[in-house]
Amino acid sequence: MAGKKVIDKQFKLDAVQYRKNHPELTFEQVAKNLGISNSSIHRWCKQFSDAKDKNDNKNENKDLFRESGNFSSDDAKELARLKKENRDLKDAVEILKKAMSIVSSQ
Repeated sequence: MAGKKVIDKQFKLDAVQYRKNHPELTFEQVAKNLGISNSSIHRWCKQFSDAKDKNDNKNENKDLFRESGNFSSDDAKELARLKKENRDLKDAVEILKKAMSIVSSQ
């Protein structure tokens, strides 16, 4: 089973710019050229347009196209990722401790 394709923020911004640079192409043609779905390019262009309308050009693309998850900022997402990584590493240490005690008792 194939996993969900992860597309980074820079690719999305580049895709929106590509669409702007090629107004002669339809959304369908842009999507096909970039190997993405038609709905994705529509959504990204709308998000970019909405964000430009709201921003005062200070941090124009700061939170635009943030990756998946319900986080209030990129910092919150990174903190959650680090906490999960920390839990996983602690679990791995506990497993290794148990394995070592089993091996040393034999």
